[in-house]
Parts: sequence; C-alpha cells; structure tokens
Amino acid sequence: MKEDNKQQALRKLCLGADIFPEEVLTWIAEENLWNIWVPRNYGGLELSLTEGLEKLKKLTKIDGSLGWTVTLCSGANYFIGNLEPETAKEVFKKPHATVLGGSGGVFGTAEKLGYNYKISGTWRYATGAPYLTHFTLNAEIHENGKALLNEDGSPKIRSFVLPKEEVRLIEDWDTMGLKASVTHSFEVKDALISKRFSFIYNKFYQPQDIFKIPFSVFADLTLWVNYIGMAEHFLAEAQAVKPVEALKNLEENLNFHNQQIRRYSESIEAKIAAQEKISKNFIEEIHISASNSVKNISRNIIENYPYLGVKASQKNHPLNQVFCDYFTATQHHIFTK
Repeated sequence: MKEDNKQQALRKLCLGADIFPEEVLTWIAEENLWNIWVPRNYGGLELSLTEGLEKLKKLTKIDGSLGWTVTLCSGANYFIGNLEPETAKEVFKKPHATVLGGSGGVFGTAEKLGYNYKISGTWRYATGAPYLTHFTLNAEIHENGKALLNEDGSPKIRSFVLPKEEVRLIEDWDTMGLKASVTHSFEVKDALISKRFSFIYNKFYQPQDIFKIPFSVFADLTLWVNYIGMAEHFLAEAQAVKPVEALKNLEENLNFHNQQIRRYSESIEAKIAAQEKISKNFIEEIHISASNSVKNISRNIIENYPYLGVKASQKNHPLNQVFCDYFTATQHHIFTK
C-alpha cells in the first residue's frame, strides 16, 4: 500500500510539470535510480538486465517523463563501464549525485592536441539537461585541421564525458510530451579535455555481465520498456474513463510484448553466463521485434483514443499527458528508421 501511495504522489507531482520538482529529483537520488546499471563498488545498484528493465518499465508507468529521463540518464551512467577505472572513480566520486546524459549524434569536432582534445560543436537532445552533472557527446577527431579517417574511409569518432561547467545549455525543448525530460540542446566551445575522459562504445573495463551486452541491444531494450510502461499507464487510465472493446487488443498486445522482452532479457543473460556470442541475427531480431511492438502499440492507442471523450483531450488529464508523452517518445531515431 505504501508503494502505491508513493507512486500516486509521484504521478501527481509530475502531472503537467515542465521540469521535475525538487521532491522528485530527491526521490530519484535517494532510490539511487541514476545508477541502476553502475557497479556496487562505485556506489551503484548493479541490477541485472532483467531487473533493470522491470524497474524502468515501472517508472515509466508512473510517468512518461520520469521513466524516460531515468532511462536515458542511467543509460549514460552505464558508460562507467567504458571509462578507464581511475577516470570512473573520478567521475563517480559522489555516485548518488553523479548524473550523466547527452547526445548520441555526432554534431561536433575534437581537435587532437597531444594527449588532449579541443572540443567544439552543438549537440541536440540531451535528456534531463538541467539535472546533469556531466554531459556525454560524440565528436569527429581532427588533427592539424584535418579529419582523421578509419581504414574504411569513415571519420574517426570518439565519445567524451565533460563536466557541466564546460557546457552551455540551449533551452529549445518545446514539445507536446515528455516535457519534464527537458531534452535541451547544448553547446561546447574550445573545451580542452584529456583523452582519459574519452571512450569507445563496446570497449569495457568493468567485469559485470551487463557490460557484455552489445550497446545497440541495450538501447533497444531499455527504450522498448518505456513504450510498454507508458502504454500500460494509458490502458489503466482509459479503462477507468471508458472501457471499450478495442482496449482488449491493447491489453493482449502488452501481455505478449512483456513476455517477449522477458524472454529476450533472460536469453541474453543466459548466453553471457555461458560465454556465448550474441549473434548479429539475434541482435537484428530484437530490433525488429521492438520496432514492430511499438507500431502495434501505437496503432492500438490511436484506434482507442477517439472513443475516450473530451477528458482525454484536456491538458490536465493523465490520459492526455500519457498520449502526448508516448507519441513524443516514438520520435526517437532508434524506432523511426
């Protein structure tokens, strides 16, 4: 009962919020949710893949912005596995207060200067931007004014972690949903960053099984549970307003997709425990399943929405917020390709 009361209190605090109230941020920190994937010896929860996915889904079912922000920021804190151990200790010296986040796009350059890089550019879509202590970004590597290339001719790219003091926020997040995720853009201008604060995806220094998962699979699954959680919230609110026959299709689809996610996460954990390679075909299967799931859920929500009355269109009603949150979230590039 206490948990239900807390969830209702959190949902009320998040309803209509353009930015999370301090009570919500304090609760996230107290529950150590920024660090669900971070190893215990760095102050994290060190959850398994299956445990973490279930946690994220529950948060998103409470509120879309809440789940989305924790998912993306804990997903950035996951990069602790990519950092050299001494660098990880420095970045996570106050683990409960350390919040990483940033952009997956390559929107800037890093000029190689000996062991340092001079970074400049403007990056879009940093979820939780005002809540962050550090920003992550990807940049093309230049040296002596020229872009460095890989053997296949593609530009060399590295990822970096920068303290928020090196970043200027551009407050341009103005969407119909996920408002409290405040996914602003940010600018970096001639920031001199040591190479030890850079990393490469899928190169890990931590031994935990979570870091043996291909990053594309990790990203697919963590976002997928967000869509499931928001849709479960929509279903509950819709049934309370006006139970209609078509809602059964949504309920059945959600049950099926929950089982899919569980099977995939447990299969991945079993493969890693058995030291089996996660094949390209399996990675592609997960991505296709996730994409099709989101399409099915979107169709179900759209077919039900017209029958839910004016309440569902009122800005102060949870149905309206979850509808707007869900269809803002579906614009993420992973599932729009």
